[in-house]
Amino acid sequence: MLTILGFAMIATFLVLIMLKKMSPIAALVLIPALFCVFVGKGAKLGDYVIDGITGLAPTAAMLMFAIVYFGVMIDVGLFDPVVRSILKFCKADPLRIVIGTAVLAAIVSLDGDGSTTFMITVSAMYPLYKRLKMSLVVMTGVAAMANGVMNTLPWGGPTARAATALKVDAGDIFVPMIPALAMGLLFVFALAYVLGRRERKRLGVLTLDEVLEEETETVLVGAGAGKDTKKAGGSGSGVDLPDGPEDTSLQVLDPNRATLRPGLYWFNALLTVALLTAMIMEWLPIPVLFLLGAALALTVNFPHMPDQKARIAAHAENVLNVSGMVFAAAVFTGVLQGTGMVDHMAKWLVDNIPDGMGPHMAFVTGVLSIPLTYFMSNDGFYFGVLPVLAEAGQAHGVSAVEIARASIVGQPLHMSSPLVPAVYVLVGMAKVEFGDHTRFVVKWAALTSLVVLGAGILFGII
Repeated sequence: MLTILGFAMIATFLVLIMLKKMSPIAALVLIPALFCVFVGKGAKLGDYVIDGITGLAPTAAMLMFAIVYFGVMIDVGLFDPVVRSILKFCKADPLRIVIGTAVLAAIVSLDGDGSTTFMITVSAMYPLYKRLKMSLVVMTGVAAMANGVMNTLPWGGPTARAATALKVDAGDIFVPMIPALAMGLLFVFALAYVLGRRERKRLGVLTLDEVLEEETETVLVGAGAGKDTKKAGGSGSGVDLPDGPEDTSLQVLDPNRATLRPGLYWFNALLTVALLTAMIMEWLPIPVLFLLGAALALTVNFPHMPDQKARIAAHAENVLNVSGMVFAAAVFTGVLQGTGMVDHMAKWLVDNIPDGMGPHMAFVTGVLSIPLTYFMSNDGFYFGVLPVLAEAGQAHGVSAVEIARASIVGQPLHMSSPLVPAVYVLVGMAKVEFGDHTRFVVKWAALTSLVVLGAGILFGII
């Protein structure tokens, strides 16, 4: 019964948000609460929610201060050179813009954190998508898939979890998988090319005059940077930037904007490198690092109290949206785990693996990792399900390290799971409905995962 109710709860949630019958926050809270009552454990709902919030509180804190930190870095111009290079390549061509989105997301993903990747990628690309009336779900989908492939880096999380759960070396998991993961990344770039051609065909041949092209090279998200309506370009360009607080993400940040700190560029660059290094080396917990980094960045770049308050207020909307979504997700995960639904679902799937598939448990693990890492947290999959799959594989002569390699192929789809806090950063900053993002990305992300799995089998890695 718990198995059926678990699948029913997840299906109900996905259907309601994709049909836009409920907002993600409402669905994440009300649906699990209702199913908790159905299970007969309504009296323990409070305990489940508190356990879920306790588990996700560090993630929420990390996201809150990471948004403030990178928001400040964007305001002061740290990423302007990189963004100008990407935008100079993209120009006004939808094809180049989509490819540029994939490349930028993949490069920034080297830091191992999905939230920062999405903040930087959306900050750079969102204004171009809006200007040219391109599909924003293409941007969120491509960014999520590129980050999903790169999320398999040893410091990204899944590989480390697999290594810990099965007591194998992370290098033995990741290094042999590099060719298969490279194929997955190439597939994402190829998909970006196809989607870009589709956007180019849909929008027709786009031309912007030289003034607009030059101005586009300085576009960067910077909430609160200014609220005046501007028209870019000469006659015939017709590109208007809306005014009002709700449209601050569309403002053009010129090289003379008030928040720029060119004299502190190298300080900010070194601070960011030090922060990412400390995060990769695990010198301190990530929430603590971003808390310290945000405080230091604000103090040095904006020493006057009114300026600090203005920067915090400028990014408060993103902070509230993301942190609210994380705490709502805590209700969903708390009920799913507390009632035992997730354990019963995993056991049912493992028990229904045919005996004849025993010698092919690595392949089975790879296939199962695609839906399982979407419907449950990485912790739940790698520490709850993976050891059972590895034990079944070892009984048929399949090594634990092969099972571990296969377990990471589902990450391109996992990064768009409603249980991943970073995805709410992505859709929130891009102003995309979560249901729209889900409808678009699921099929392509699942296909990317299958490409990685197929390449792994073809190359004899899995």
